[in-house]
Amino acid sequence: MTGEPSPAGAGGDRPRIVVLGDVVTDVLAVLGGPLAIGSDARAGISVTGGGQAANTAAWLAAGGTPVTLVAAVGADDAGRARVAELAGLGVDTAVHESPDAPTGTVIVLVHDGDRTMVTDRGANLRLPPGHVDAALAARPGARHLHLSAYPLLDAGSRDAGLRALAAARGRGMSTSVDAASAEPLRQVGAAAFLDWVRDVDLLLANADEAAVLAGDRSPAEQARALSAGIRHAVVKRGGAGAVWARPDGGVVSEAGRPVPVVDATGAGDAFAAGLLGAWVAGGDPAAALRAGAALGAVAVATVGARPATARSRAASAAGPVG
Repeated sequence: MTGEPSPAGAGGDRPRIVVLGDVVTDVLAVLGGPLAIGSDARAGISVTGGGQAANTAAWLAAGGTPVTLVAAVGADDAGRARVAELAGLGVDTAVHESPDAPTGTVIVLVHDGDRTMVTDRGANLRLPPGHVDAALAARPGARHLHLSAYPLLDAGSRDAGLRALAAARGRGMSTSVDAASAEPLRQVGAAAFLDWVRDVDLLLANADEAAVLAGDRSPAEQARALSAGIRHAVVKRGGAGAVWARPDGGVVSEAGRPVPVVDATGAGDAFAAGLLGAWVAGGDPAAALRAGAALGAVAVATVGARPATARSRAASAAGPVG
């Protein structure tokens, strides 16, 4: 399947989406003031599940979309806790347990709505391409693959990411990619990345990522440039909304939903989930952008990268994370 996703099946059933990418433990520190380099800074600290792909899957499941997460964790308590959290939310998990690396960890520093992440991808670098094939083969009813770009941006996991896109196309699934993070994109280079994602049906990029991939121009021009080699492209602008470029060159814009920003962690993942849930079920770009904006607004108004239901269940049932 390429181009437009098929409408939902008879009876309004939502198509299953497979999300592939990282699952990690987030150590989230919401700072009470600027970071004091070389000294102490007060913060509220929590330990929760994270990872772009896992967050997107959690938001999809919370919204009622059938979803499978394909990822890797370590053979440790943290990995088992992360999988239990997702399963408790209703995410179908196809998670490879690696004996050679710990579950990934990200330290997230939040202050005044901005966030900085320090990342150890751990077992995410050990996702075998064969596991990807097996996960897709076991879910023949899945209609769409959404790939977080993090697997593509590191040589250790790139084969799994490329295999996922190829295998999904071979199965007639539509595909999407989230560009993930501006600095890793700079390191691999725009030309290489755009070659890897050539012919996907939809690319999502925030303003910083779009600048790396399409240059310093207007969001509409960036989206059009990206759609030329991809089909559909969405440039996210945070509270200012988003623009969607179609294959015919047309651009759809949607205003954001300004809300007080408590924590932007996971907001882009929530936006992606809202957009994909609507689009893969047959919604048009305008409806998909509105659905994305609605979930993104919920995400920035709360602390943490997951829906509140996921966090409350994790607190009661996840167990140790170290």
